[in-house]
Amino acid sequence: MAIDYKDTVFLPKTEFPMRAGLPKKEPELLAHWAKLDLFERQRIASAGRPPFVLHDGPPYANGHLHIGHALNKILKDVINRSQQMMGKDSNYVPGWDCHGLPIEWKIEEQYRADGQNKDDVPIVEFRRECREFAANWIEVQSAEFQRLGVIGNWAEPYTTMAYAAEAQIAREIAKFAMNGGLYRGARPVLWSVVEKTALADAEVEYEDHVSPSIYVGFPVTQAADSALEGAVIVIWTTTPWTIPGNRAIAAGADFDYVRIRITGVGKKSRVRIGDELVMARSLRETACREMGIEASEDVAKLKGDAIIGSMCAHPLHAKGFDHEVPVLAGDFVTTEHGTGFVHIAPSHGEDDFHLGRAHGLPVPDMVDEAGCYFEHVPLFAGWQS
Repeated sequence: MAIDYKDTVFLPKTEFPMRAGLPKKEPELLAHWAKLDLFERQRIASAGRPPFVLHDGPPYANGHLHIGHALNKILKDVINRSQQMMGKDSNYVPGWDCHGLPIEWKIEEQYRADGQNKDDVPIVEFRRECREFAANWIEVQSAEFQRLGVIGNWAEPYTTMAYAAEAQIAREIAKFAMNGGLYRGARPVLWSVVEKTALADAEVEYEDHVSPSIYVGFPVTQAADSALEGAVIVIWTTTPWTIPGNRAIAAGADFDYVRIRITGVGKKSRVRIGDELVMARSLRETACREMGIEASEDVAKLKGDAIIGSMCAHPLHAKGFDHEVPVLAGDFVTTEHGTGFVHIAPSHGEDDFHLGRAHGLPVPDMVDEAGCYFEHVPLFAGWQS
């Protein structure tokens, strides 16, 4: 007969239940803290203590909480509680971000469901709907955060749409305006052509996309070195639609380049026998193969710094793009792909913008808020980029 050892194990007797019963116990704990007004009692007990302030990035008020919210707020609650228990005055003030695309997008979804066009809605009415939407979700999310057990000043949170907060923002901007620190300029931003608004980095979701790549020749018009006279500098790009915005070419000052003469081409090649092209030596084989060049011979070898300072013609110079294209040094140029030259369109790329501004290049307005070329752009006016 098997021996039952249960009665031979001597354990301490406690009032703790065998099971935690959290689904039942948690609401009881939260109700107990609320009845005690635990947060306010902590403030009274902490009077005069060194403050501990957790600068907490506010969530968007645009839907129910998810696991990301829980991970964020519970970990921060642990920090606040631990600081409070270590003798600090940890006064956590929760808040919400009530402006921006995530909230506007939800309102526009309602418009689309109702067959309504956002552009037909007066801006004041649109903003009112966004404000009402945010206010509703602040109330919902507040209750959900408190259900997670997060302790804070839920009775007096901060919101970016509070009129007092907006007024303070206006006052701070006015200070910059009065001391000369406010100016109007340009900078690269992520843009949604669907929403016709700027995007923050966190609002961008990339999906796989296959872009057509092209090789483009820029005839040299003013050579910084005699070995370049009459040659064509070749760039490679995966964004062909930015070519109308080209204002320069970037080269690597320390790279090895080669000028070649074409002696054989395939049937579908757009290169002609006798053309003389300039490209990075290490990329020559791949570039020639992809351009349908079957045979070539060396004409000259050059370092990048001998090319920098040259001037080229835009590949569409005969179609209205008659500006000069300088060759500049670019520390972002690589020899991993392409030709060792990068076409620079300051209106479209961040590296392009900064390099262009450093050299005083124009940053032309090329596309409108819907992603279509402006009417003043030769050849492509009205096309969507």
